[in-house]
Amino acid sequence: MNTTLLAAADFGTLGKGIGAICLYALVGLVLMVAGFYAVDLSTPGKLRDLVRLGKPNATYITAAGMISMAFIIVVAIYAAGGRLVEGVTYAVVYGLVGIVAQIICVRVLDLVTSIDMDDLMYSDVFLPQARVIAAAHVALGLIVAMAVF
Repeated sequence: MNTTLLAAADFGTLGKGIGAICLYALVGLVLMVAGFYAVDLSTPGKLRDLVRLGKPNATYITAAGMISMAFIIVVAIYAAGGRLVEGVTYAVVYGLVGIVAQIICVRVLDLVTSIDMDDLMYSDVFLPQARVIAAAHVALGLIVAMAVF
């Protein structure tokens, strides 16, 4: 092993970086789980069961919700400019605000479009209406993410 290479490594910076990765991963995971349960509360049926059973519309909409949450979390981390405390705080606060905004807006869209969420979520075939709900999730995630930045 090359000892010169080891001596040149800045283990303090490396350790902080590893700690930041672990902390952001934990915050991201908690927010993604919270987002999943928020989507679950705003849709008919037990979302976990519908996804496990492979209901195509439920899985599609759930995936879009998770992607939109990731947009918000990533931009909140980026907006902190490498400052760990601010990054974690931004990710938590904006992530929670994003979850609430996303659920409210998607529910309003459901009402405006008159999409029957029961039929949609329980269907065994993919329905085009799922694209509308999924697009709303992704679009709102992008909007909230840009508001963070």
